[in-house]
Amino acid sequence: MARRSTQSGKGNGGELHQAPSGKSGTLTTNHGVPVSDNQNSLRAGPAGPTLLEDFVLREKIFHFDHERIPERIVHARGSAAHGFFECTEAIPSLSRASLFAEKGKRTPVFARFSTVAGGAGSVDTPRDVRGFAVKFYTDEGNWDLVGNNIPVFFIQDAIKFPDLIHSVKMEADRGFPQAASAHDTFWDFVSLMPETLHTMIWAMSDRAIPRSYRMMQGFGVHTFRLVNAKGKSTFVKFHWKPKLGVQSLIWDESNKLQGADNDFHRRDLWEAIDAGDFPEWDFGIQIIPDKLAAELPYNILDATKIVPEEIAPVRIIGRMVLNRNPDNHFAETEQAAFLPSNVVPGIDFTNDPLLQGRLFSYLDTQKSRLGTTNFHQIPINAPKCPFANLQRDGMMQTHVHKGRANYEPNSLDEAGEDPGPRASAEGFRTYADNTELGNDPSEKVRVRDETFGDHYSQPRMFWRSQTENEQAHIASALVFELSKVELDHVRKRVLSVLRNIDEMLAQRVADGLGTKLPPAAPAFKPPLDLEPSDALSIQKNWQKTLKGRKVGILFSDGSDMATIEALKTEIESKGGSVFLVAPKIGPLKVKGGSLKADGQLAGSPSMLFDAVAMVLMPDEVAKLMKEAAARDWVQNAYAHLKAIGYCPGSKALLEDCGLAFDDGVIPNEKFVKAATRRYWDREPGLRDLA
Repeated sequence: MARRSTQSGKGNGGELHQAPSGKSGTLTTNHGVPVSDNQNSLRAGPAGPTLLEDFVLREKIFHFDHERIPERIVHARGSAAHGFFECTEAIPSLSRASLFAEKGKRTPVFARFSTVAGGAGSVDTPRDVRGFAVKFYTDEGNWDLVGNNIPVFFIQDAIKFPDLIHSVKMEADRGFPQAASAHDTFWDFVSLMPETLHTMIWAMSDRAIPRSYRMMQGFGVHTFRLVNAKGKSTFVKFHWKPKLGVQSLIWDESNKLQGADNDFHRRDLWEAIDAGDFPEWDFGIQIIPDKLAAELPYNILDATKIVPEEIAPVRIIGRMVLNRNPDNHFAETEQAAFLPSNVVPGIDFTNDPLLQGRLFSYLDTQKSRLGTTNFHQIPINAPKCPFANLQRDGMMQTHVHKGRANYEPNSLDEAGEDPGPRASAEGFRTYADNTELGNDPSEKVRVRDETFGDHYSQPRMFWRSQTENEQAHIASALVFELSKVELDHVRKRVLSVLRNIDEMLAQRVADGLGTKLPPAAPAFKPPLDLEPSDALSIQKNWQKTLKGRKVGILFSDGSDMATIEALKTEIESKGGSVFLVAPKIGPLKVKGGSLKADGQLAGSPSMLFDAVAMVLMPDEVAKLMKEAAARDWVQNAYAHLKAIGYCPGSKALLEDCGLAFDDGVIPNEKFVKAATRRYWDREPGLRDLA
């Protein structure tokens, strides 16, 4: 077969450079060196740290980091805000980190939330993992806690990260789909890499379609270390818990929001802060003693695993409040550079092989994105404490360094000149023990510790921790995603690995696709029946509150202003906000005066609100019955399981649309209490769920 040329014209007296055919052959580096293992990083012992000499890993990630200019390759679409972290419980016995040293101490922060798969111009509400990155400007330097809204990740080893992202991004030949995992290459990768299944089942759950960044948990994902002043180390996992509770969208609602408001999450965050309704999260730590770590049937350094809160409770030691929007989206949100390698004394790394690769990758990628090694001088990235070193020059250098010394050691102080900064005994010291969890540092190997080999027990635990309704959402999401897969062998292979998670889940997905179940895939380690964890369910932990929620009220000519004002006052007294919707912006003549709407009916669909109410006169209802936007307004609210309040005049619209008057479709006098929840029991009668 003829190979395709990489350019359109001839060079000077020679054949065109030929691109590789892409057919099977020996995998090599870019310099032609054959690769023996493309699955595992080189590390000092099976559970040891990744070695810098691993040129296969470095070349692969180096190339991946520089594939896009200047947009982020992942987490390109982001929204951010300034705020503060406040220590609510000092933990000097666990960590010498200054931000945890004193109760009440406040540290400035900048937090960025993002989608993973889509580009900067994609929409806010696709099914996707969300980034949750926080930069702490501590008095000992910047600490970047760069995590997600899901506590696990798809892969165990950073060497697989380029493969994962290449598989989930738009397919290389056709450039679509954008910001979606429902296509062949992603599920092909998942079906061949069972370690992805735990994050996959989280991503198929309602966790991947959050209602708001303000109602989203955050996780550090990896196991880190806390180190106290005496050098004692403790394993730790970091958690962010939203004060407003965790809330999700309905899948159909998520899809329709992509048309109703591409910037739904970005607008929600901005407007909440602008209104003084500051988003807030509790900050917690899971302490994992060495004895517990050794006893668990999985390795806590495996980023595809969690430690359930029932086993290691989350201890709240702080809170984060976001109270200021960026002054300039590009200068701050887009130029913000988060690096997992940014830690402060008292916080340290473990031998987690995914974390070890991130420590290299994030620093390297900033050169492509921001054009200079001096990206730390951009105001949003600069520490707020004094900083000094002997690094000089470089593109876009903005500091004017004085003195002759830009090297160490030097003896210029003996000549009365400034010798420059010196290392301090109080500075950051890497935790020295490299035998954690039985690692043998005398070996240099490309293998993973056998404790990383159980890929099914925790996805099974997650599945069994959900409500029946949440399980139906997961199964239905899998049916939807796999229905978009064109390659039959990929669908069958996904079904074969689902059988190892739960037989009923696999059968429900197969039935939804109209296909037979293939034999179960062989498992490296048979799955265990771990205890379910209620903490993993959104619906079991749903907060019945209006705080931070938005209610839409539909009115028109002749509506009673007193009723609208009474509803508005009651909603706002419960912490909610009100958005007035009408067929026209107005002002409209209403009983008691005139009233201007916040949004026009066709441009303010009910997907934008957490609950809706109507205050309408019968003659206006008769007109609205003939208006598709009005019918969609109530029908979508009902289909998305929201509370609907009505007055005597508007009841006819609900009856005309054929809606059932359940506990969530009620007169306005009882509406506010009903608006604090969604009505999951309504769903089976509305749509076919797997």
